[in-house]
Amino acid sequence: MVHLEQELSGLKNALLTMASHAESAVKEALEALDHRDYELALRVRAADTVMDRFEIEVDEMAIQLLSKAPLASDLRLIAVTMKISQNLERVGDEATKIANRARDLTQEPPLKLEIAIPKMAELALQMLKGSLDAFVNQDPAAARALIPQDKQVDALNKEVQRQLANKMIEDPTTISRCLNLMVVAKSLERIADHAKNVAEEVVYLCEAEDIRHSAKAKATPSRDGDVSVGP
Repeated sequence: MVHLEQELSGLKNALLTMASHAESAVKEALEALDHRDYELALRVRAADTVMDRFEIEVDEMAIQLLSKAPLASDLRLIAVTMKISQNLERVGDEATKIANRARDLTQEPPLKLEIAIPKMAELALQMLKGSLDAFVNQDPAAARALIPQDKQVDALNKEVQRQLANKMIEDPTTISRCLNLMVVAKSLERIADHAKNVAEEVVYLCEAEDIRHSAKAKATPSRDGDVSVGP
């Protein structure tokens, strides 16, 4: 039993190392975009293979543990770890997409248009960090509270897409830059989706309840302790 606990601890540590790399990749891709840093964008692209290797490593460790886990809670942990790993790998893919667009945008003049991409980035990163913290702390309440934030990112993405579409109509010379920024916004929206997925897996891990397609996924505790349902 002690040996099994050590192996489960090793699995969690491998996942958390992967999570750290995923967060760093998103932050560096956004930094490359914000500072128009061509070399940093290239480094983020090159680092994507690291995330792929992490996912393979976590899956291999999890598969080896499946035959050794005697408790339902251990089995849930292993299954959830594999699902979170998959979401983190996809976060890495989205970071690479942002880096690719950042690289291309460095070759063109800055677009003079106030859009909510920085706000989207802030929310998406907060969701990602929050969902991973909920996993570390095994805090299903925090995970549930995080899930409705995805709607805010969705709304911002729609607004950004609308603004950029209008800009392309008004000034066709901006089409290339607007299209690149549209992809960035969509990638941020997907990162938020993956963070939400992680939060839902935390609820399953802690409460043995699958809320992925349930209205309960949107339920958050209000300040007076009651439960309210998000939009």
